[in-house]
Amino acid sequence: MKPRLLVLSDLWGVRNVEWLKVYYKLLSPIFEVEIYDSCVLGDVEIAHKLEATIHNEFVTTGIEAAVRKLLAIETGKITIIAFSIGGTIAWKAALQGLNVDILYAISSTRLRYETQKPLCDIQLYFGQQDCYKPNHLWFDDFEIKKEIYVGKKHEMYSEIDVIEKICKEVLRK
Repeated sequence: MKPRLLVLSDLWGVRNVEWLKVYYKLLSPIFEVEIYDSCVLGDVEIAHKLEATIHNEFVTTGIEAAVRKLLAIETGKITIIAFSIGGTIAWKAALQGLNVDILYAISSTRLRYETQKPLCDIQLYFGQQDCYKPNHLWFDDFEIKKEIYVGKKHEMYSEIDVIEKICKEVLRK
C-alpha cells in the first residue's frame, strides 16, 4: 500500500489549476494522493471576489473551519504538501493533533505569525522576492529547514522548474 500524501490548495482552490495536475502526475506513482480544495475545507466562496476579500475570509473563519474538517476526516499518518494558505491550514491542524509525518509548505507566508511549531518534520519553500515570507529570526527560532528560490515570487509553486524540484525532494524522502 502506498503512503498517503495530502495536497492542500492555495486560496484559489483547485478549479482550472493546471500546475496542480503536474504535482499529482509526479507524486502519484509513489503516493496515494488526496487533493483538498482549501476553499471547500474552509467554507470560503471565491466566485466574483477580490483576492483581499478571499484572504480576509480565510483569516477570520476559513482557516479554523478547514482545520476542523481536516481533523475530522484524516486519522492516519500522512505527508502533506501545501501551497500558500494551505500550508497555514496544515500547520495549525498538525498543532491540534493531525498525524503529520512531513509537512512541505510552499509560499505559506502566514506562517510568519505562528509562535508554536508542530511536532513533525517540516520543509518550507519561499521565493526570494516574496516580501511576506518569514524573516531569518523566525526560521532560526524554530530551527526549520527552508529553501529560498532566488528570483522567484509568491506563486512560484505554479512554475514547472519549482514543481520538479519540490517533487524530487518529496520523492527522495
